[in-house]
Amino acid sequence: MLYKYRVGLGFDSHPLRKNRKLILGGVKISSSLGLYGHSDADVLCHSIGDALLGAIGLNDIGCYFPNTEPKLKGISSLKILAEIMKMIRKNGYKIINLDSVIICQKPKLNPYFDKIKSNLAKILKIEKSAIGLKAKTTEGLGFARERQGIISCSIVLLQKEAIK
Repeated sequence: MLYKYRVGLGFDSHPLRKNRKLILGGVKISSSLGLYGHSDADVLCHSIGDALLGAIGLNDIGCYFPNTEPKLKGISSLKILAEIMKMIRKNGYKIINLDSVIICQKPKLNPYFDKIKSNLAKILKIEKSAIGLKAKTTEGLGFARERQGIISCSIVLLQKEAIK
């Protein structure tokens, strides 16, 4: 069955560690702690990637970009998103809009949002105005309060492109 619109939901989390860079949406964020992972551990890009893959009925990001693959060690998650976008286009879809939430206690992320949106718009082939981006704390609760890690959730709406 061919669907004109498809929605996908993505989630990712990574632990915070010393001596790591904090990268979100391909932007280096000033922080004493960074996200730990096989790639650059960009939770925002990973949650967007999972949302995109889910929207077209594919498996999660780890199935296509496993953390056991030596070639992916330290890779920019923007490159991973670019590869996922090839899958989206191959399946005949385009992004209508994206909405993401980043959950962390510190640092403050709003000053970085314009650059993050610019990076994402370029890779995702959409206007910056089609990207919703929010930073939330957990109001002193759990994982984020203790600065143990950062979480990101994303939702995306895709539309089947017209056949020419």
